Amino acid sequence: MYRISDEQRRIRLGRRHLLAPSARAASPVSVAEAVVALHATDAATVFLSACARMTEADIAPVEQALYGDVSLVRQLSMRNTLFVVPRELAPCVDAANARAVAAKERRTFLKHLAEDGNGLDERWLADTEQQTLTALTDRGTATGTELSAVVAALRTKITVFPGKRAEGVQGVASRVIRILAAEGRIRRDRPRGSWTSSQFRWTISDPWPVEEPEQARADLARRWLGSYGPATEADLKWWTGWSLGQARKALAAIGAEQVLLDGGATGWVLPQDLDPEPAPEPWAALLPALDPSAMGWADRGFHLPIAHREALFDRSGNIGPSVWWNGRIVGGWAQRADGEPVWRLLSDVGRDASAAIEAEASRFSRWVGPARITPRFRTPLERELTA
Repeated sequence: MYRISDEQRRIRLGRRHLLAPSARAASPVSVAEAVVALHATDAATVFLSACARMTEADIAPVEQALYGDVSLVRQLSMRNTLFVVPRELAPCVDAANARAVAAKERRTFLKHLAEDGNGLDERWLADTEQQTLTALTDRGTATGTELSAVVAALRTKITVFPGKRAEGVQGVASRVIRILAAEGRIRRDRPRGSWTSSQFRWTISDPWPVEEPEQARADLARRWLGSYGPATEADLKWWTGWSLGQARKALAAIGAEQVLLDGGATGWVLPQDLDPEPAPEPWAALLPALDPSAMGWADRGFHLPIAHREALFDRSGNIGPSVWWNGRIVGGWAQRADGEPVWRLLSDVGRDASAAIEAEASRFSRWVGPARITPRFRTPLERELTA
């Protein structure tokens, strides 16, 4: 069996994820295509991940792609997580993941309505959804609060988990809006605040063209393996949120080839994607919390020393801002209240690496301007650096 070393995996990461300066892209859409999907749970991550990989880091083209020409779209998809994907990939992601997530969201909410015991049912939900869509069509864009002001049903409150320790009263507006967004009937428009805000306005959207789920999973696996391969079955299963059977079936459908990884694990690559790639120039990167290069695999051992995990991850497995050198995570960074980026190295990387990291920190300061970044999921090292 052909062997692909950890060093070659790090070389591929630097090139295919556009992290080496010579590999950087001109547009945020090209960045999203290179990494398949950008994590969007934290709104700032989309911009930070894109600008780290662009030849000219700038907020404006990312905003244009998201809200102007809508060439990047947000989807609740893999692992029930919010991602930004290229618009042309959205129907595939919808069929491979998002449609099942939306169906689960609807089932769960209908169960809560039934348990509330006040006669709210599927018919009530359908009527509330239609009123919401009508109100949004009339207004063009609106926040959830604005929609609730004109759609009385959105101001309804229900009791969830009645009779249990977790019992509580919740409003329905966020759940109704979440379902409509998950089904592609509405989408997030510009945020209420700056580009770092996660409070969005909403606007009407057309549902994605229907694709066959099994073929869509194969297509998505092909795109992912081209960016993240070699990778294991467990990596694909984790990243997509599919069952192991679905992951194996998708790998078989695309004719993925087995390779041997350092440590003896079996990995998979696209057909004929076996040739070693030359190392790019030495590179450093300051990547944000939940960046796809850190969150792309279940087993990150080839680029993340085990000793660094406790400092860089929260208790739920979310990585914070990370410092990279030639395909390895070597430390973490944060932004102080005065805007200055500060970092701590967890590996001894030498003088040249330190200088390259310093240059990346200066580049970050130039394009980020007056914005202040606080990750949604805070990690031990990020907290220490901003204390």
